[in-house]
Amino acid sequence: MRVAIVADVHSNLEALEAVLHHAEGEGALEQVWCLGDIVGYGPDPSPCLALLRQYGAVCVPGNHDVAAIGLLPTDDFNPDAAVANAWTARQLAPDERLYLENLVHVIRQGDFTLVHGSLRWPIWEYLYSPEVAQAHLQRQETPFSLVGHTHVPLLVVEDERSPEGCQMYYLEDGTAFKLGDQRLIINPGGVGQPRDGDPRAAYAVYDDEALTITLYRLEYDIAATQQKMVAAGLPRWLIRRLSLGR
Repeated sequence: MRVAIVADVHSNLEALEAVLHHAEGEGALEQVWCLGDIVGYGPDPSPCLALLRQYGAVCVPGNHDVAAIGLLPTDDFNPDAAVANAWTARQLAPDERLYLENLVHVIRQGDFTLVHGSLRWPIWEYLYSPEVAQAHLQRQETPFSLVGHTHVPLLVVEDERSPEGCQMYYLEDGTAFKLGDQRLIINPGGVGQPRDGDPRAAYAVYDDEALTITLYRLEYDIAATQQKMVAAGLPRWLIRRLSLGR
């Protein structure tokens, strides 16, 4: 079995469609695992929700998902994110709100634990540093975990010989790594709003026979998404950043 691993779709339908089309070519649509922030920022919250639900995706919620249904205040969001979140909330139908409300913050799938931020703070904590990674690993009861939220592809390898207790590696397009005895944290990067300077959509494929995870970057029609955002009156910076991968 091959599994498509996506995170931080952020209402970007063009990016999500590009990822799922590629995943189909990789034979990786038997299961889809989504690491949260399906909505927020972008112009197509309902179509993105519908597409993931169509594929029966196993999803955990992100901070934008729970904020859009009023379960998280936007006081700590930047002003543009708060504006986009208020717009998103107005687009959601009652059944979509119920779907987001019923998502479980942490899910186990075999050897993997799925969470948006970290196991210490599932909705909000950014797993950027060795300190956060160590706190997460202390709570990780499976060999591997999958996180999103930072929008940056990352591999964390637990390493007791390291002064920091782990090693952290940026994942580039086409990077494939073998799953072994070391405990890992994997971030597949952002589908709908990458923040590593590469505007291409990011996602990963897990192969449970080869025991590998491979990271992919994909071109998509950024201009089409931006035009929809202009039409919706979404903040200019959110529109511009898609071209910058920031």
